[in-house]
Amino acid sequence: MIRISSMIVVMATVLFCSQEAAAQVEIGVKVSPSVTSTRTIAKDQYNFKNEGAGVGFGLGVIADYFFGTNYAFSTGLLYNVKGGEVSYSYKGPNDLDKKPYSDDINLQYIEIPVALKLFTNEVATDTRVYFLAGGSLNTLLAAKVNDKKVDNDSGDKFTKRFNTFEIGALLGAGVEWQLGESTKVFGGLSYQRGLTDVDDDFYSGIFEDNKVELKNNTFSVDLGLKF
Repeated sequence: MIRISSMIVVMATVLFCSQEAAAQVEIGVKVSPSVTSTRTIAKDQYNFKNEGAGVGFGLGVIADYFFGTNYAFSTGLLYNVKGGEVSYSYKGPNDLDKKPYSDDINLQYIEIPVALKLFTNEVATDTRVYFLAGGSLNTLLAAKVNDKKVDNDSGDKFTKRFNTFEIGALLGAGVEWQLGESTKVFGGLSYQRGLTDVDDDFYSGIFEDNKVELKNNTFSVDLGLKF
């Protein structure tokens, strides 16, 4: 939380320290319904597989800092829900042989996107297309497995199963419309691909294989307003 607080202070200082800087910044809000899933990396013998996508949701504050007419540094502070269902074969402490298991994973993050946003010239009246490329620095807030926050066997919160920090690659594109002197609306699509393992030695511990990994995928529809 200290790291997040420090980054928020830095962002606020950059955005509001002078009228000149503020004139170059567009601040807004965004909502992002999404389709989320997990990517499993493991040997075939573990049967550790993705069993389908889930529905996620994101929302938060965004800021585009322009350093040219068509170029901006894009960041923000977002709340995002990710996850998916995984299945695996495992011989538990009370099992005589391997049994099939499945986990419906729900992970909630605070995210700070760090990206370059490129705008075209007007393709129609008051209409521009944008492209987004960069990354996202994510901090885990809460976790659920099979709609539970606590493991009934150990009594531990499920957040202990997952790494606190995640880094993702971010790509997107969309259209922005000018509605007034400083008001704009936008809509687009984005894809965030998790680059780091979110498993904190739980699944790798089950299989006794530190090469087992679990990573996030998120496809989002981005809708927002800037003012």
